[in-house]
Amino acid sequence: MTDHLNRRLLLIDDTPAIHEDFRRILGGGTSSALDAAKAALFGDFAPAAPAAAEQAGGPFEMDSAYQGQEGLAKVEQSAAAGRPYALAFVDMRMPPGWDGVETIERLWQADPRLQVVICTAYSDTSWEEVLRRLDARDRLLVLKKPFDTIEVRQLANALTAKWSLSRGAELHIGTLEQAVAARTSELTQAVEALRAEIAERKQLESQLVQSEKLASIGQLAAGVAHEINNPIGYVLSNFSMLEEYLASLFELLGAYELQLPAHGEAALRALRERLQIDDLKEDVPGLMRESKEGIGRVRAIVQDLKDFSRIDSSQEWLLVDLHQGIDSTLNIVASEVRYRADVVKDYGSLPAVECLPSQLNQVMLNLVVNAAQAMGTQRGTITIRTGCEGGQAWIEVADTGGGIAPEHLSRIFDPFFTTKPIGQGTGLGLSLSYGIVKKHRGDISVRSEVGQGTTFRITLPLRQATTAATAAAAPAAAAAA
Repeated sequence: MTDHLNRRLLLIDDTPAIHEDFRRILGGGTSSALDAAKAALFGDFAPAAPAAAEQAGGPFEMDSAYQGQEGLAKVEQSAAAGRPYALAFVDMRMPPGWDGVETIERLWQADPRLQVVICTAYSDTSWEEVLRRLDARDRLLVLKKPFDTIEVRQLANALTAKWSLSRGAELHIGTLEQAVAARTSELTQAVEALRAEIAERKQLESQLVQSEKLASIGQLAAGVAHEINNPIGYVLSNFSMLEEYLASLFELLGAYELQLPAHGEAALRALRERLQIDDLKEDVPGLMRESKEGIGRVRAIVQDLKDFSRIDSSQEWLLVDLHQGIDSTLNIVASEVRYRADVVKDYGSLPAVECLPSQLNQVMLNLVVNAAQAMGTQRGTITIRTGCEGGQAWIEVADTGGGIAPEHLSRIFDPFFTTKPIGQGTGLGLSLSYGIVKKHRGDISVRSEVGQGTTFRITLPLRQATTAATAAAAPAAAAAA
């Protein structure tokens, strides 16, 4: 039905003459032989009815049923075929089958949109009872017998138009609802995309801030290392000369001691005892050795600072020994760890790995410091394991601390998420570590059990793809330009 126009009618009445009258009035279907005979003998105006119907919106298409059960079957069939009736005229009394009220109840169960006109001269049921049982006054009208031709036409035109308008409105509302749902879905997706972008920007900002902090610390460490290296060089050079001078002095002192018995000079003997030359000869070598070891220790710390910062690498991808970087990091955080935990190194066979050394050092620093802080009041153990498997290097940092609650495991890599008290953690360390590992095309995972401890595992490819190295170098080149 174009534009939802529906002129299909159903008459349910047990009197055949009523069907003939409706066909004459509404012009539905093919005229019967009786209609043709009437027109020929009495000049009936039956041909005028179709013209009037046409003016009201087109001809009616009318079907007939003589009992309620038959009418219900036709309504069900038409609805299933996608050609529902717009209007049904229903007689109130149709013995021996259903009466009009029960018929209408069954019709509306099959097609709730169906408009209904009750046709009756009398009823065994009061109108109050009819309205109470049907309770659908917006779809129900009453036509008293004997009915007027114009009244039947008006009802048919008005109610079929009402059905068509209602159906059109329903379809339009459905279209609008679909459009609203589609637009809502688009907006929801846009909001989710915006949220994801905001979260990504926050993470990038946090990584940038942390990277700038790391760069500043690295520059400071490199500057301090450079400044300390110079006086250390002086001290070591002077120590070497001092050792030679002391050796010469002790040699000379030995020669004097050989001459003392021959001359027997009491004054020199007394002076020797007063200056405790014997103690000097015994203690000075030890003091010199310890001092030299101390200076060597300072030089090692300075070298660790340089190895940790790697400022001279300019963020270049290098083939490095990860064990050396781990050792340097452990020296840097020794003061943070030594009073909280024992560090156990369980290093496996590990080839050189192509990486950004200073950034991986930062990851190790974060994991080791977090492990130390997880110990609480009891001293624990931090175990660092390494190995190589399937073309990938792996590092594990395991602690015997308090563990991570299950509800927090899925969020520990989120920016700004921390379970530490306010002022004791920014929530950026693990987020930055995650970003660094992913930048290396690696993976970082965690296993934890409350009260038992936590293990972080990092896997890294032994070699980076050329495209990855180029992509990593591109932002730096753009910034320099």
